[in-house]
Amino acid sequence: MKKPALLLAALLSLNVTCRAQTERLHHIHQNIKNVFYEPATGLYKETNDAARNEKPHSYLWPLCALVQAANEMEVLEPKVSYLKPVLQTIQQYYNTNPPAPGYQAYVTKEMTDTRFYDDNQWIAIACLDAYERTKQKSYLDTAELIYKFMLTGYDQQGGGGIYWKEDDKTTKNTCSNGPGVLIALQLYKLKKNPKNLQTALELYRWTNQHLQAPSGVYYDAVKLPSMKIDSAIYTYNTGTMLQSSVLLYKLTKEEHYLKEAKRVAEAAKKHFFRKNRFPENYWFNVVLMRGYSELFSVDHDPQYLRLFARDAERIWQEEKDQQHLIGPRKWKSLIDQSAMLEMYARLEALKGKI
Repeated sequence: MKKPALLLAALLSLNVTCRAQTERLHHIHQNIKNVFYEPATGLYKETNDAARNEKPHSYLWPLCALVQAANEMEVLEPKVSYLKPVLQTIQQYYNTNPPAPGYQAYVTKEMTDTRFYDDNQWIAIACLDAYERTKQKSYLDTAELIYKFMLTGYDQQGGGGIYWKEDDKTTKNTCSNGPGVLIALQLYKLKKNPKNLQTALELYRWTNQHLQAPSGVYYDAVKLPSMKIDSAIYTYNTGTMLQSSVLLYKLTKEEHYLKEAKRVAEAAKKHFFRKNRFPENYWFNVVLMRGYSELFSVDHDPQYLRLFARDAERIWQEEKDQQHLIGPRKWKSLIDQSAMLEMYARLEALKGKI
């Protein structure tokens, strides 16, 4: 075959691959809309199995996954409005109770529920990503509202740190402190307010002191007042702290943050990537992927992201039903669809780089 013919064949193959990836994303997005969304209320169901749904509508947590996935879809298709409809749904969880407004765990008009600091933080992170991309002030306003709410969960019990949820003063978790670092750093990057950097550093140091395992990965929580460690280790906790180390390096140019990020990245690979796959929780894993993506933007080493690409392809081949609903069980969940939508969108944005 002559060179022009080889080039044409390669281009045709690339176009087929790109179409397949786009179709995959749209299959997932359409399923979220058709299977989980309830047009009459503007709300979502948590799973496609009514017997498994604890309440008529989804808790906020799956929407924390969907809102970030929607942002990543807009990265690929900036002229399509994926994000704002999800934020409109999230507004139905808004709660104005003192000491500061925030978003509660379940739909406000149906009941009053607790407010998780991490649920709020995931929304703020997505909004800050969207603001950096679009410069639309409404995204920044939502993130700043959540940042104020987040800080109401901070005190000096246990030496610092943010509680996991508003009405429980017995646990401070990596999942509420790692995202807190990210929000503070993103705000510092935008506004250059030294108080934001100070907050980020306080949370970062506290989390490393109390919740980092010697290997580099992170434990789940510290119990108060005993300071006993909950030693469960999940991918997302390591993900937020990996990303925090990279962002600190970017903002301060201090090499020890990058050195720590590389140490944590390698520790996470050894701990989590076993038998050629990551653990079962898709959303936890995609938060870890965010940390590796941040590191890739600095060191341009694709080795870790290729692991996610390999596992994402395995999931599509092995854990998808005939309707293209994804998940390791027969019943399928909103959070799993949202997590894989984000993962495939991020991989699509990285196409040709890894």
